[in-house]
Amino acid sequence: YASRPIDDEVTIPTGFDPHAAALFEALIEASFLVANADGHFDVDEQAAFQSVVLQASNQQGVTSRQVEALVSDLKELLDEDGIEKRIAMVGRTVSKPEHQREVLRMAALLASISGGVSDVEREVLTQLAAAFSLPPDAVDSALAEAKRALGAP
Repeated sequence: YASRPIDDEVTIPTGFDPHAAALFEALIEASFLVANADGHFDVDEQAAFQSVVLQASNQQGVTSRQVEALVSDLKELLDEDGIEKRIAMVGRTVSKPEHQREVLRMAALLASISGGVSDVEREVLTQLAAAFSLPPDAVDSALAEAKRALGAP
């Protein structure tokens, strides 16, 4: 996860795009990190995370078993490396500002799912924004978008 693709790795015959794969992985891992920021990955967060994975993959053959395996892999990485290193890895993976904002927006959505955004979740979002070198208001914008998406006033 979070390995930066090399331009020569695009395989024309299959259409595999390593940049798209890296963006997908960053989006998923950032959402996972925020959902686990408080040390508790509750049922609402798990359901939202699964929804993010399915939406990000356009439901192209991703099974619940694969999502469970993904969660297991991400948990192992988080346990081994710690949250700061994982945030740094996500930050290095995504270089385009519009992609960085989308990763931050999806992570903000996950943070907003379970009873609002806790201080520790907001801190992870702030660290992600800093890793992306986004402006200070990027977290507030992402949270406002998440709030609108969830239909909150």
